[in-house]
Amino acid sequence: MEEQKKCKELVRKAFKSRMGDITKLWDSYKKDCAASDPDLGNWHEYGLSFEYVPKGTFNDQRRGYFIYLISYGGPSEEFRIYSDESLDIDKIEFWYLDWFDGAKVEVTGKALEVWREIWEDFREMDLLLVKMREAQE
Repeated sequence: MEEQKKCKELVRKAFKSRMGDITKLWDSYKKDCAASDPDLGNWHEYGLSFEYVPKGTFNDQRRGYFIYLISYGGPSEEFRIYSDESLDIDKIEFWYLDWFDGAKVEVTGKALEVWREIWEDFREMDLLLVKMREAQE
């Protein structure tokens, strides 16, 4: 029986695949907000949720962050977006999680540029403040 790979062995490949999807959908969305990909759908259908996770939600969690959830269960894939008080991006991590195991990579380079564009779109729609308020209720 083949031994199951650990998340740290799978996280980079998963990150590359998800960023490929996101970049493709985001580029299409910028040209036509109704654009759809036959395999991926459209930008608004891709992620499962976008939420704010307040500081202290989990043990030893010292900072709040926004989460863009791609999938859950086993495995789960998500982007954790940390911002400063002005809601400017501080850092973004991609997490690959499976039962009692998890690994992350920091989002940098071209992927970070794509996320900065998406973030500004979220900011312009007031989505960031809405999600923070919802999490406080």
